Amino acid sequence: MQLRYNFRLYPGVGQRAALACAFGCARVVYNDALRARETAREQGLPFPRIGDLSKQLITGAKNTPERAWLGDVSAVVLQQSLRDLDAAYRNFFAGLGGKRIRMGAPRYKSRKDTRQAVRFTANARWSITPGGKLRLPKIGDLKVKWSRALPSPPTTVTVVKDSAGRYYASFVVETGPKEILPKVAPEVGIDLGLAHFAVLSDGRKIKSPRFLRRAEKRLKKAQRELSRKQKGSCNRHKARLKAARAHARVTDARREFHHQLSTQLIRENQAIAVEDLAVKGLARTRLAKAIHDAGWSAFVTMLKYKAARYGRTLIKIGRFEPTSQVCSVCGVKDGPKPLNVRVWTCGACGAVLDRDINAAVNVAKAAGLAVTACGAQVRRAPVPAPRSETGTHPRPHPTGAGRRESLALRPGRKSTTPARA
Repeated sequence: MQLRYNFRLYPGVGQRAALACAFGCARVVYNDALRARETAREQGLPFPRIGDLSKQLITGAKNTPERAWLGDVSAVVLQQSLRDLDAAYRNFFAGLGGKRIRMGAPRYKSRKDTRQAVRFTANARWSITPGGKLRLPKIGDLKVKWSRALPSPPTTVTVVKDSAGRYYASFVVETGPKEILPKVAPEVGIDLGLAHFAVLSDGRKIKSPRFLRRAEKRLKKAQRELSRKQKGSCNRHKARLKAARAHARVTDARREFHHQLSTQLIRENQAIAVEDLAVKGLARTRLAKAIHDAGWSAFVTMLKYKAARYGRTLIKIGRFEPTSQVCSVCGVKDGPKPLNVRVWTCGACGAVLDRDINAAVNVAKAAGLAVTACGAQVRRAPVPAPRSETGTHPRPHPTGAGRRESLALRPGRKSTTPARA
């Protein structure tokens, strides 16, 4: 499978100017190609192909005084911009046909966009120098913060500038079967929530960090300072960067938490079961901020690709499975319960169940995993003893007529009942 590794870049002043030129040229070619295709659609003509657009908007445009500055950047960057537009159109039409999630039509890019990117393929002859720097054509050698080694030689590299003004190098690498982990016995079901980010079927509860809630005061202050700056001024640009960096810190902390937890679960369990939640629908409720802060979709996506990478199994069960209504001990459906009920007693077997752990066990059972309630917080409710079992005698004793006969046979005691024939 293909994986993407991101590393922080620290370009110099001249290199930042060269990257800004590359971002601008790629944006102009993208917009020109989009305009050409929209014009063909309005006139009822077939869409021009990538080869024709490349000859017209790149090769031919470089010979004109209006687009002569396109020669200041690598031609591969411009070619990849056309491929991005073609991919956007393919995804748009595939969404209309029901082959993938529906998405909007391609739109024009603005020079005021806070996120910009350019991609270099092997044809651009980029390389990693012996000193550990990233050498890009017509840009120079960029300083890279290598946090880990790449598992294989990369095929492409994308230089990204995010909304906080940070630069990243994104490498695409191929991974093989050598990364498959040895098999383990445990299998676990996960119930995702808000009070606890994840509750496991073995009884463990992972508390939700709530990164956005903890940073609300700092974010509020940064957004208030941004709103008071005059539009178009340098101070507003500085305030925007400050607010973007504050939001970036929250995003990075949440992503790091998801990575650590997903890696731990993948290494410890052979199979993992999760519930297919309707996050978009839940995000339209009054709990929208807490749901977005949890980031369930990103976490499940990490579990999915890490399971495929390391030879584990990830199973998704239907979102309409009544995991919170079924007793995990006897399997009787006890009906829906309000959210404030965290512990409930099964009316059939008398088990006292923790709502979240019971749901996690039911998620695992619905996925067909060999998971029981062992280790979970399940206990029996007190049940009155029958009359035949009351008393403090160390040995059981008969009742009724049998009790009278046993008393009659005790030594030293006369029987008061006539003997039977």
